[in-house]
Amino acid sequence: MKIAVISPNRSHLEDVGRVLNAKGHSALLFDGGKSRMREVAEQELPELMLVDGICCDTHELEHVEYVTTHHPAIAVILLCSTHTPEFLINSMRAGVREVLPSPVTPPALEAAVGRVAAKLKQVSARKVGKILALMPTKGGAGATFLATNLGWQLAETRSVLLVDLNLQFGDALSFVHDGKAPSTLADVAKDISRLDASLLAASTVKVSSNYSILAAPEDLAHAMEVKPEHIDAILSLAVTQYDFVLLDVPRSLDTIAIKALDRAWRIFPVLQSSLPDLRNAGKLLEAFKSLGYAQDKTELIINRFDKADDIGLDQVRRSLGNVRINTVPNSYREVNASINQGDPLTRTTRGNSVAKHLADFAQTLSPRPEESRSGLLGRIFRKA
Repeated sequence: MKIAVISPNRSHLEDVGRVLNAKGHSALLFDGGKSRMREVAEQELPELMLVDGICCDTHELEHVEYVTTHHPAIAVILLCSTHTPEFLINSMRAGVREVLPSPVTPPALEAAVGRVAAKLKQVSARKVGKILALMPTKGGAGATFLATNLGWQLAETRSVLLVDLNLQFGDALSFVHDGKAPSTLADVAKDISRLDASLLAASTVKVSSNYSILAAPEDLAHAMEVKPEHIDAILSLAVTQYDFVLLDVPRSLDTIAIKALDRAWRIFPVLQSSLPDLRNAGKLLEAFKSLGYAQDKTELIINRFDKADDIGLDQVRRSLGNVRINTVPNSYREVNASINQGDPLTRTTRGNSVAKHLADFAQTLSPRPEESRSGLLGRIFRKA
């Protein structure tokens, strides 16, 4: 296990390092106090942080809470030479796993690290959800419709959360639901120190049994309060709770969008067969390249595609190079009716070509296990 140890006492630091290394752990030693936690967490990304020092000043817990909130995968243990009951209570509220005496004895240290390792093993055994980001290359490309309806299709067999990252003018919820969100992304960001699975679930609108949406802020002023670190913390938690996390990303590549795209498993720029769309798609692909994204992370979705369009697939490939392309057929009237009714397309016109395409698309992203012949025959005989 990768363990970062922070202490102002060099002797304590070396003693703890020797115990951990003897047990086969990778111990990184840092001189200093709790103020170094954020720096070490973001640069080293350890699985466990052991932080040594005097534990009386509750203001120091701000550093602890930052790490446990923004890096929930990092466990924190405090080693306290002196402490108060109030500090102990507040440290647990801040997300500390355990508080041990300092200097710590080898048996106590080994036991605590063993408990954390066992917990991490249980967590790693669970599958982590995949983040899919859809973003338009031009206004009106249809990215929000595709994101919300793809989420509906994926939710047939998997748990899905859609996060509306269009902070100023997001309306993803209205595409598949006619209700109002009890709270929004801005509300979660405001209470980020309290973020856990219960708060996240309570802040979403449950569109179906497996499909939830975290809506964009209603108030533009509140939207300005959402920061990249809030998005990072929300996504870190969301992938532990849902099989798929869909992101409805706006056109602008600001710091929030980049933070979200960094975490995405796949990015789907959405465009139509027009020259302005192609130009913008080219700029976007260049931006992704400069951000260091692998080419296979991106797949273009050409929406409302028609083989009779002036710009065909050959011209798209000549213009944009060797990039994966997914074409969604044109069914403007039915899709527009679905949007106006605030219902998923499969509810309004299940046999529609776009609905069928999205069902197939969801199948490629989340293949259903094939039924064995014996399983199928067994059900037939049971029915008989």
